[in-house]
Amino acid sequence: MIEFRDVYKNYGQNRALKGISFKAESGDILGFLGPNGAGKSTALNILTGYLSATAGEAYVDGISIFENPVEAKKRIGFLPELPPLYPDMKVGEYLSFVYDLKGCKLPRKQHIKEICEVVKIADVEGRLIKNLSKGYRQRVGIAQALIGNPKVLVFDEPTVGLDPKQIIEIRNLVKLLGKEHTIIISSHVLPEVQQVCSRVVVINEGSIVADEPIETLAEAVSGPRRLIAKICGPEAEVLKTLSAVSAIRSAEVIGKQDADSISYIIESDDRIDARKPLFSALAAKGFPLIGLEGVEMSLEDVFVRLVSKKEERTRGRERKAH
Repeated sequence: MIEFRDVYKNYGQNRALKGISFKAESGDILGFLGPNGAGKSTALNILTGYLSATAGEAYVDGISIFENPVEAKKRIGFLPELPPLYPDMKVGEYLSFVYDLKGCKLPRKQHIKEICEVVKIADVEGRLIKNLSKGYRQRVGIAQALIGNPKVLVFDEPTVGLDPKQIIEIRNLVKLLGKEHTIIISSHVLPEVQQVCSRVVVINEGSIVADEPIETLAEAVSGPRRLIAKICGPEAEVLKTLSAVSAIRSAEVIGKQDADSISYIIESDDRIDARKPLFSALAAKGFPLIGLEGVEMSLEDVFVRLVSKKEERTRGRERKAH
């Protein structure tokens, strides 16, 4: 549905994109992540037809964005970070205006009515946009992206500035739309991506550093595995026992849970399961293990580690060059 093939973008001597390639299939909700200056906005602007590329190919529904931009754009609905709204228009007037701008051929009244029902703005269709809350204005922005029923939706920071209730509502709406559309979400709110997206592409310094299903992204990053253990016994003796277990890299107290148990966070090297040797060592000393749970790596942890790895490789190449 969406495909980038070895896309480059230069601004003079500065190379913003360094041959990126990725795909998003029908039904995918793809999280597109990257720090400021990574090339994320440049890639989205190329996808939506606002920028040309220096080299490479980009397709929407099999149509080249560069060779047939008009047809490709008809298949894309775009919600920028600041929705392109006219505050002195009523909601219905604005959506009818967008309908005309896009040259939509679907039955006007029925199409706009269906979109208003999907994004839950039918109750404010007759109100001025400037009088709407931030959450409703964001919904109107999504509604304009849906005019013409495009196959691909691109949302740039769709929940920025919203309150917690509005964020949940927009997340649920994105999930609903994902059943019938290919969606790309650019966001700095990483837990949001973790909850909504099926896949994640991480870009840094113009290159893609990860392209993984959301549930396996953490496996693409090597690093320590963490456990939280609730153990009964004298703190100093328990720490001494833990430090003697070869599978354990580090252990530290994170708090007392009750009168006779203490919680510890335990780290082991990547792909080393410390649970069995941990249990054996504690049992040998007579320290009851009354709770044990894994600590999953958050998307924030993965993101920071991937970006850090990319920066370390870049510095290594620079040192070799000198």
